[in-house]
Amino acid sequence: MQPDPKTKPLETLDRRKGWRVWWQLTRPHTLTASFVPVTVGTVLAAEYTRIHFGLFFAMLIACLLIQTATNMFNEYFDFKRGLDNEHSVGIGGAIVREGVEPKTVYRLALILVGVSLLLGAYICMKSSWWIAVIGSLSIAVGYLYTGGPYPIAYTPLGELFSGFFMGVVIILISVFIQTGEIQTAQTLVSVPVAILIGAINLANNIRDMDGDKKSGRKTLAILLGRKRAIGLLAAMFAVSYLWLFLLIATEGMTPWILLALLSLPTAYKAVRNFIGKTAPKEMLPAMKATAKTNTQFGMLMAIGIILSYLW
Repeated sequence: MQPDPKTKPLETLDRRKGWRVWWQLTRPHTLTASFVPVTVGTVLAAEYTRIHFGLFFAMLIACLLIQTATNMFNEYFDFKRGLDNEHSVGIGGAIVREGVEPKTVYRLALILVGVSLLLGAYICMKSSWWIAVIGSLSIAVGYLYTGGPYPIAYTPLGELFSGFFMGVVIILISVFIQTGEIQTAQTLVSVPVAILIGAINLANNIRDMDGDKKSGRKTLAILLGRKRAIGLLAAMFAVSYLWLFLLIATEGMTPWILLALLSLPTAYKAVRNFIGKTAPKEMLPAMKATAKTNTQFGMLMAIGIILSYLW
């Protein structure tokens, strides 16, 4: 079979662009949806046990690999369905703009999944084999997000699936592999992180509304319309911050978790940069600010939880 003339051999790509193409292919701004939940979950577990750092790093790397593989599946299937072209806006585009062969992207995603499964086996041996069931389900959701006959990304459920599996599930697994149990308070702490991860997905869908409409997608942003979708994004930020006060009032969390409020200016910037914008390129700063909000909120909350153990 002759190679696609629109793609270039791996050797040519390496000489021309080097590591930058592969780094962009991971869609780095989305990786906050992996390392923040693992960090928060591990910090929550530290109240009850001494942290097993082997499990922590295995969980962290496995989640980053699965997230990266999901992004690569997204790149591959969007290309195969004709949704991406050289004019598409975004930090992906390794296939349509950089000339990476589609099969290379797909196979690399499978390799990353394979490595994550090996790490998962280690985690299961040190904790519980039930983790294998939940982890396999999470990997399947990552694949089916843009793969399969009915991609989740084409429905209004993308924000719900991404928030639940990458926020709630990752945090609770991170707690469980360290402590062997899950507390109600830990589940409640996972909620604002899950909401902010869903917000990253919503921000992406707001940017891509016009192209998604043409491709027949029915994302939440499309169903709501641009103005209401931006309003929903603002509401998601608001609920996440108000949730901190709920945790203090009902679960005995200390006021140290209010350090997460320092991320409010970034959340405000994300909403403000969406208002009045219609061109995808104009909305890139808003998308980046949304991802930064999740990073800042999650890490500041984690620091607050650590400080609550000390004072």
